[in-house]
Amino acid sequence: MRFGINTFLFSCPFTDASTRLFRKFKQWGFDSVEISVENLAHVNPERLKARLDQHQLVCGSVTPCLGPDKDLRGTQRQQRAGVEFMKRVVDLMVRIECPSLIGVVYSTVGRTEAVPPAEKRRQWKTVMRNLRELCGYAEDRGRVVALEPINRFETDFINTCEQGLQMIHDVGSPALKLHLDTFHMNIEEKDPAAAIRRAGSSLGHFHACGCDRGTPGNDHIDWMSIAAALRAIRYDGDVVIESFTADVKAIARAAAIWRRIEPTRDEIAWKGLKFLRSVLSPP
Repeated sequence: MRFGINTFLFSCPFTDASTRLFRKFKQWGFDSVEISVENLAHVNPERLKARLDQHQLVCGSVTPCLGPDKDLRGTQRQQRAGVEFMKRVVDLMVRIECPSLIGVVYSTVGRTEAVPPAEKRRQWKTVMRNLRELCGYAEDRGRVVALEPINRFETDFINTCEQGLQMIHDVGSPALKLHLDTFHMNIEEKDPAAAIRRAGSSLGHFHACGCDRGTPGNDHIDWMSIAAALRAIRYDGDVVIESFTADVKAIARAAAIWRRIEPTRDEIAWKGLKFLRSVLSPP
């Protein structure tokens, strides 16, 4: 099991200049970095890989940021733009030796609509078709795609583990896995630990976040049951802290962070890592 940190805690958008953070990440004890990519022009793959190697870190996962112009259930143009953007992100991943494309790979975060069942079925089939194409591209290049259910306030499309597993079944690609996040599960799952057990071998990525987007362990989540569930399914992938603060204005607005949740974002990172290692590392 590797422990990682998402760059959104400190930087948005991620650019070549953001690699200055890697030294601090390594000093705190992280194994991997999760990079959120908004614009591929902001990132030089060779420079990025060199900085990772310099600090003995790996990029364990990349999150493609899909705006309204890159929606896999949007207009034909939006769908095409989304699929092609993520293919180019996969190309970046190959160059920096990153294994996993993760997150909300099916739609735009913030799109919430009450649509009739027939329209939901149409959207589902549209996303299924687009993910099938993306996963085929990723599989041919030895990469994995892990889709993330998120809470009802950020999407109307896939909110629960069960819905995510249904999409994985319908797409039918060995390259498609599930990505679970404790923040979202705290809202949507009756029993987050049971959801992890239900995911089983389909779980390909895991976000360990405080219930308020703050420090893991400084919250009300039952972390011992989470740890037991991850051990029960023999999960050995990345565990990543994805937290947001008011310090990064663009993300604060998008994630509805209106107040200071913890004293500093550095504390979210290093205290969160210390806690997660204590509860999730093998006995």
